Amino acid sequence: MTRLENKVALITGATGGIGEASAKSYLEQGARVMLVGRSPDKLQATLERLNAGDAAAHFVADSTDETATKNSIEATIEAFGGLDIVFANAGTEGTVKPLDELTLDEFQSVITTNVTGVWLTMKHSVAPLRARGGGSIIATSSIAGSIGFHSLAPYIASKHAVIGLVKTAALELGDANIRVNAIAPGPIDNRMMTSLVTQLSPDAPADVRGDITETIALKRFGTNEEVANLALFLASDESAYCSGSVFLVDGGYTAA
Repeated sequence: MTRLENKVALITGATGGIGEASAKSYLEQGARVMLVGRSPDKLQATLERLNAGDAAAHFVADSTDETATKNSIEATIEAFGGLDIVFANAGTEGTVKPLDELTLDEFQSVITTNVTGVWLTMKHSVAPLRARGGGSIIATSSIAGSIGFHSLAPYIASKHAVIGLVKTAALELGDANIRVNAIAPGPIDNRMMTSLVTQLSPDAPADVRGDITETIALKRFGTNEEVANLALFLASDESAYCSGSVFLVDGGYTAA
């Protein structure tokens, strides 16, 4: 028996590196998966790469749009008959600059995507998860949810907030057998990390990457697949007694 047999999952931010790797893992383990993202073209390309036939579908929605988010969940139930796993993974790194140089729009855009979007996905998932007798909600936070970092105030604040949402949701939903946990990736070799190091040092991003690598106990960036492995554990019944927790996948970055 596969680890997610007869389970239905919804993944937001499904066209990003972590989202696609998690979708691939879920599908390989027997789940049916709804991919949610803002770009129709990227969703279609992701669906084609996954090559999962009727086991995967996609829905165009911005996670900050409540109506679209609600509709994506309803579409999942219509397509697959229910909902068991919700991976609230959509997020943005935003603009890298000192906090006193940020505009209000730059700050709010990150908070809206990374916090409000996660909350809306959680909010509209509760009723269908209750109807299934429970399930798993996973939110993507970051090591940024437990540390500070120069010129990343909106991102840092947003990822701290995600952890607060997860802990509160775990307490509120535990009696419905709904588990809620956060994944906290460290430096992962993907588009977002490339954007961050490039914004931090446009003239020498490789130097920034090298400096970060030296602070990681394992001396390398992680992969999308390594984060997806954790997302699979939290989606599966193997994590049946895990709720309200933050699971680091950071190669030892925060160990010092």
